[in-house]
Amino acid sequence: MIWPGTGDPYKRKKTFKFLAITAIIAISIGLGSTVIQAQLNQNNPLKVCINDKETPYKMKVNLELVIDGLPTPIPANINSGLNDGECKRTMYTLTDDGTIYVEWEEEYPFEIGHFLWMWDFPLRDMDQSKSAIYVNGKESPSFINQPLQDGYHYKGVFTTKAYDESKDKDYLPPGN
Repeated sequence: MIWPGTGDPYKRKKTFKFLAITAIIAISIGLGSTVIQAQLNQNNPLKVCINDKETPYKMKVNLELVIDGLPTPIPANINSGLNDGECKRTMYTLTDDGTIYVEWEEEYPFEIGHFLWMWDFPLRDMDQSKSAIYVNGKESPSFINQPLQDGYHYKGVFTTKAYDESKDKDYLPPGN
C-alpha cells in the first residue's frame, strides 16, 4: 500500500522533511516547557524536596479522617523521605496517629487540601456536597482550603460518591 504523499519521490522527500521538522519542534517545546516548569517550581513548597534545606518554619497538626462513617487511618511515613532515595516533602507523617508535620524555609499559607493532594487522597471520588472539614470541633466554611495552624485538630468527614446511605437505614437482612 502506498501512503499518501509517499508515491512520488519528490513528495516523499517533502513529506519526510515536514515530519522531521514537526518532530524537532514538538521535542523542543516539550523540553523547553519541562525546563521552565522546573525553574518556576524550585521554590514551591508543595513540589520540592526539603532533604537538604534549612527549614526554621515548623508546625504540627492532627488530622482525623472519617470516610463513609468509618474511621480511616492515615498511614505513617507519608512523604517522610525515610527510605533511601525518597524525597522528604514539606508536609509529612512519621506515625499512623494522624500527626502531620509541616516544615518550610519561611511562613507559608499551608492548607489541609495541600496535604491531601500531596498524599494522593482520592478527593475526586468523594461527594463534596456531603463532606466537611472540622477545625477544633467546628465545621469550616473553607472545606479543604482551610489554612493549617500549629497545634489545631482537623477532622475530615468524607462520603464517597458510590456510598449507598440507604444500607445504613434499612433493617432488611443482607441480600444473598
